[in-house]
Amino acid sequence: MRLIPALLAACSLAACSSGLPPAAENSANDTSMAEVDQTAPAATERAPGNEQQLEPLSPPAPGQPGGLPDDRTPLSEARFTPDSAQGAANVVQTYYALVESGRYDQAWALWSDGGKASGGDAKAFAARFAPYSEYHANIGAPGRIEAGAGQRYVTVPVQVYGRARATAKPFYQLGEVTLHRAGDIDGATPEQRAWHIRAIKFRDDPGKPAQ
Repeated sequence: MRLIPALLAACSLAACSSGLPPAAENSANDTSMAEVDQTAPAATERAPGNEQQLEPLSPPAPGQPGGLPDDRTPLSEARFTPDSAQGAANVVQTYYALVESGRYDQAWALWSDGGKASGGDAKAFAARFAPYSEYHANIGAPGRIEAGAGQRYVTVPVQVYGRARATAKPFYQLGEVTLHRAGDIDGATPEQRAWHIRAIKFRDDPGKPAQ
């Protein structure tokens, strides 16, 4: 099983679909998991009056229907570079950590085109998470980097799960995050060479969870 380590050992991260996030002061490569403020308002909270009735969240395990791929190939222990596929997976991990901690503006900024690729502005992006009292994600191992016309693309599998605020019912969804950056071409800025989220798509759409 190739799961990217979560923000905390026992903490899963928030999830998303094809178009979300916040405008942040940091780029995709300088906002690391270690820098996510754990004191920030979290997206996880219990639905009022349902403290005793909530069933535990239990996302499908890797290799099971709805679970991440059960890839048992060991991950390299070598330090990864920001422009590598593992660097792209770290952006996804950071993104969901920011969402889970309520830092929607910074999560939105990790989308391409200054957040515009999310399909809306930072305010609209944050509003997409309002229907959820909990929103988490498990991140899988990245695929190979695809190159073409001076551009680079990579996909990262993600499993999102959480709880609807109105009903306290859990949801689980499997998807894929596509990231993009410019190649090492003349004229490309450091920001353009950094991985940003281009799209997030899910295999199905139960309840249309936020991205």
